Amino acid sequence: MSQHELTEITVVGDDDTGLIARITTLLFEREINIEDLDQAVRDDLFRMTMRVDTDGMAVSRDELRADLHELGRDLDMDVRVRYPADRETRQMAILVTKESHCLERLLAARETGDLDAEIGVVIGNHPDLRPVAEEYGVPFHDIGDGSGTPDEGKLLDLLAEYDTDLVVLARYMRILGPNVVFRYEGRIINVHPSLLPAFPGAKAYRQAKEAGVRIAGVTAHYVTTDLDQGPIVAQRAFDVPDGAPIETVKRRGQPLEADVLLEAVRLHLNDDVAIHRGRTELRGDADDYQLGMPPELGEATPDAPIDGSVASADLTDD
Repeated sequence: MSQHELTEITVVGDDDTGLIARITTLLFEREINIEDLDQAVRDDLFRMTMRVDTDGMAVSRDELRADLHELGRDLDMDVRVRYPADRETRQMAILVTKESHCLERLLAARETGDLDAEIGVVIGNHPDLRPVAEEYGVPFHDIGDGSGTPDEGKLLDLLAEYDTDLVVLARYMRILGPNVVFRYEGRIINVHPSLLPAFPGAKAYRQAKEAGVRIAGVTAHYVTTDLDQGPIVAQRAFDVPDGAPIETVKRRGQPLEADVLLEAVRLHLNDDVAIHRGRTELRGDADDYQLGMPPELGEATPDAPIDGSVASADLTDD
């Protein structure tokens, strides 16, 4: 059974002893096989994500969900169950600040039927992009205060209200706390204006210019609690003209930000990528897909000379 056909169980709450044993025992008693288990603790907040095979379990889906929710109340934990067939159409939530280009690309793709999901809501920490969302008939909610500091409790309420499957950060200029990331681990995609792992954090284009790079770029990646260190999905690169001001660099990068974010969202929604050991990998049906440069650029890359004159030479990376 492929990983995307498994039932996902997420457990989040205050860290305590015995949590894993209580939950795994409940599953074993119901003849549910655990295929994958991942756990983490950050700021005394515990998160465990399991992918389990529920096809031959000894209870119904509703009974399992009720049993897990009852255990969650007993442990004072938030337990969520996502069955593969819960919904035919997945729901996206887009988080934004003030830059519109990525939001507009995603909304336009929705209009043309180019996304296998519905954009249920746009959530901002400033109200600036409300007109863009409303132009496309998508609800907009402002969760920021006067300085743009978001209310993450309200954010979680909205994500639950709109039954969100995928959270997309379309130039959302705030760091998500572990309380949000842990609940949507592997289901939050961000776009960052650099070729990660180079130039993480704020003002990435400025960092690149000050470092004197000749090639800059953008990266779409899954969000983890470590800033800009999540598994990379796709990247794009562009030339930095000699002496170009920061605004020129931004103008070159922004269209690629929108492109690479849309590409990453498509790959996720199509189940073409999986996260394994902190890296993304293409699933079997997508083996001929190239996550880096588009084919036309790859064809322009020289393939000779290389070490050794014999085609069968043993070439290794140092």
